[in-house]
Amino acid sequence: MLLTVKHTTRYTFAGEVTHGLQRLRLKPKSTHGQEVVDWRMELDGALPEAAYDDQHFNHVDLVSIRPGAPEVVVTCEGTVRTVDNNGITGPHTGLMPLWCFLRPTPLTRPGSRVRQMLASIEADRSDVLGFLHVLSTRIGEMVEYVAGATDAHTTAEQALAAGKGVCQDHAHIMIAAGRLLDVPMRYVGGYLRMDGQTEQEAGHGWAEAHVAGLGWIGFDVSNAICPDERYIRVATGCDYAEAAPITGIAMGAGETRLDVHLSVGEDGVQAQQQQSASGGQQQVQGG
Repeated sequence: MLLTVKHTTRYTFAGEVTHGLQRLRLKPKSTHGQEVVDWRMELDGALPEAAYDDQHFNHVDLVSIRPGAPEVVVTCEGTVRTVDNNGITGPHTGLMPLWCFLRPTPLTRPGSRVRQMLASIEADRSDVLGFLHVLSTRIGEMVEYVAGATDAHTTAEQALAAGKGVCQDHAHIMIAAGRLLDVPMRYVGGYLRMDGQTEQEAGHGWAEAHVAGLGWIGFDVSNAICPDERYIRVATGCDYAEAAPITGIAMGAGETRLDVHLSVGEDGVQAQQQQSASGGQQQVQGG
């Protein structure tokens, strides 16, 4: 499948920025069942300073904010060819050893609620892959998808206690529970072509588990499926904080307003998608 993406992020500052840096993880790589056909990034109000691959093999662009700039606009646009590998992304690569993906993080540290949920699942834990599918389903049943119910700082325990959240929360709960089973788990941030809808409010996130003999396998709890050809992987990390598309600081910025515009479509059929109903296809939701 040939997917097209246009992602615009606009930061508007109330004050005058004297110094600012932003770390961008916005460029996908040709790996794990996807080929980046073309990709370009434009900056307004910022200057490129460096580009490198981080410890998770994510491509990172470091940019500086122009002093006094009233806003920063980052626009990414490109085309990615994808295939359906039944959620399997394959062997582990990168500089991080697998044991690093067993460590709890502030966003994924399991507490009593995650442990109780895990204990309530009556399934054969020796069948790791089968148990993970049951776990994914249970999380979806216990945590309703509600846009705006949580934020980037909400932990897995907090989302499970609230019983509502978004894709980031579903992934964090899955990661927290999987690590209790001694299964290496990581967070994946990227894009998803939603059935019957091109315009989106945000990117998407899901979890991956490393299963012996198969490698990394994706679980999209929010949509109760394993990622297929509609998904574009952009960045991975031990949790969302390590895979966030944009992080940074801006001295003197004051109150900052964030506006995001994102469209993900299939090359050559976006117009048809916008004009027709989903025709009974499974509906999917962004994060």
